[in-house]
Amino acid sequence: MNFLGLGRESFPLILTLARRELKDALRDWRIVTPIAILTIFFPWLMDIAAQLARDFVARYGAYIIAERMYPFLLMVVGFFPITFSLVIALESFVGEKERQSLEPLLASPLSDVELYLGKFLASLLLPLIASFCEIAIYVIGLFLSTGYSPPPLLLLQVVILTFCEALVMVAGAVVISSTATSVRAANLLASFIIVPMALVVQGVSIIMFWAHYSVLWYVVAALVMVAVLLMRMGLALFNREHLLTRQVERFNLSGPLKRLYELFVHRPGVEGKPFSLSRVYRYDLMLIFRDIKLALLLTCLIAIGGLLLGVIYAFRYPLPPQFLRYFNPDTKLERMRELNLGILPPLQTRAIFLHNFRSLTLSSLLSLITLGLMPAMVIILNLGMVGFFLGEVAIMGQNPWIFLMAFVLPHGIFEVPAAVITAATALRIGAIPVSPEAGRDLRDRLLLSLADWLKVLLFVALPLLLIAAFIEANLTPLVAGWFYG
Repeated sequence: MNFLGLGRESFPLILTLARRELKDALRDWRIVTPIAILTIFFPWLMDIAAQLARDFVARYGAYIIAERMYPFLLMVVGFFPITFSLVIALESFVGEKERQSLEPLLASPLSDVELYLGKFLASLLLPLIASFCEIAIYVIGLFLSTGYSPPPLLLLQVVILTFCEALVMVAGAVVISSTATSVRAANLLASFIIVPMALVVQGVSIIMFWAHYSVLWYVVAALVMVAVLLMRMGLALFNREHLLTRQVERFNLSGPLKRLYELFVHRPGVEGKPFSLSRVYRYDLMLIFRDIKLALLLTCLIAIGGLLLGVIYAFRYPLPPQFLRYFNPDTKLERMRELNLGILPPLQTRAIFLHNFRSLTLSSLLSLITLGLMPAMVIILNLGMVGFFLGEVAIMGQNPWIFLMAFVLPHGIFEVPAAVITAATALRIGAIPVSPEAGRDLRDRLLLSLADWLKVLLFVALPLLLIAAFIEANLTPLVAGWFYG
């Protein structure tokens, strides 16, 4: 852990702070009582629910539903106690500030990283111990009452999944607590953690009812990545001086919007040159491409990965024969125009342009709250569809390269660069909260990245998407007809 600036002497300090926080939590009956009640009675309640569900479905011969219910309730039993970690973590910094006990803690010899990790560990341990105890009580009670015991691998998956969910919730809550100005504000912002985690639980429930337990490892990997990013963000945003000096901030958009306009018109690096299209294309865009070169490289790799993933899925999950006729290059173009997948726009210039421009804009705007995930997903989905169609054409015995040149390249040489460059600038927006720079204000860096994204969107992506939409609607069918007659 040298990359965090921690030495061997740091761990006793972190553990000391964690013990102090745990003692304070155990002295608060408002925290201990709900956890104790949940730990003792909730597994028993779930055991009764499992028996009632088994008896109900047995009347209709649907025993498989009861079998799938047991792992689902096991996951629910593990999830409920870790929700208390959210309450403890939200109180970790802003609660101390309101109780006026934060100053002595910040005056201690602990570094920012040690202070953050100590609070993080203290918020995690108590709910996690309660969760594991609940899982153990539920498994034992279920075995005694029904004779069912979950497979060891499934039990391990549920335990690891519970641990990862707790990591994500605590990491997000500590970020909120260290940046919020009051407990009330922190509790309101907690919905940004509760709602996504509720969606994760719903998704895991579907996986468990379908018994696709191997997919749980992908969920675990995704949660670990999110937890690492949130912890990185927490460490990047944590500053003890700001904790003391930050006051209640009024909602005021005029200041940030004015600063955004200034950065859009007068970008750092082109001082003294008046704003013009010539300056944007000769200087601004060159500086932007220099700043996003790493993000651009990563986006290109993501695009290639999405293309290959689509090809792999085509060979693993081929389409049924009655559907493949639409993708047969020998099919009449008029019949291919009739195909409507529900996710593709009509073959018209305006519809194609609006669809592409809207998807790029919305995914980019969501980049900040998804830490760059949404633009990457759009690139993967679009290039994945291209790869999937190429794979299906190869399965039919046709030449996929001819299909690529006929149906994709005419407009793709404009559309793909527009999407990749825009996604790279959006990826940079999402990476800013987790990549601090010494001496540079976070707000200014975010506003500069937004101004750069607007320039790329308006002066690069928009004209390229217009050209691509016109070619896709009017010229690509002619090129395809020339190739395939």
